[in-house]
Amino acid sequence: MAIKMSKKAASIDMTAMCDVAFLLLTFFILTATAKIPEALPVDTPASTVQTKLPETDLATITVGKGKVFFDLKGREVRKRTLELMGQKYGVAFTEEEAAKFALMEGIGVPISNLQQLLAMKTADRSKEGVQPGVPKDSLDNQLKEWIYNARIANIEVDDKELQIAIKGDAKEEYPAIKQVMDILQDQKINNFNLVTGLRAKDKN
Repeated sequence: MAIKMSKKAASIDMTAMCDVAFLLLTFFILTATAKIPEALPVDTPASTVQTKLPETDLATITVGKGKVFFDLKGREVRKRTLELMGQKYGVAFTEEEAAKFALMEGIGVPISNLQQLLAMKTADRSKEGVQPGVPKDSLDNQLKEWIYNARIANIEVDDKELQIAIKGDAKEEYPAIKQVMDILQDQKINNFNLVTGLRAKDKN
């Protein structure tokens, strides 16, 4: 007489796997950094060059849509540059304003409007028309002063020469880029980086 054994459905305890999944998810959320929107988004020209820009001691001049924006790496360098610019143009920035400026991306306003920009929320700063660009004409060449004072600040804080990168829109007129290059060359800056987008190498 055959005896039939009752079969029980196999079950797997998924509790441990769920715990691990949520731990990993929590880890990635807490360690990820949000991408801050660019102050002036530009479509850079394509290139096969893969040289990376330095992480420190760098100023980036972004040219596009007829505007120029100035950005600087390093919080302490940014604070010292702001202090020097305030002295140059007679604008007294508070500690709170300096702290906000140290955390900002590139700026594109005259120095007289910078305090107003700092008082805005981050989302409002990137709205159309809020930042008309840093003045760079012969009568009011504030871009020249930003570059000059940033170089001084970088040497004072990091004891290194500031490197310059130009990030130009691929559709931007050449005279606008050349004007920025002329400002650099007036300060004897002949070595600078041109930021490009990576493309695949041409096939034979």
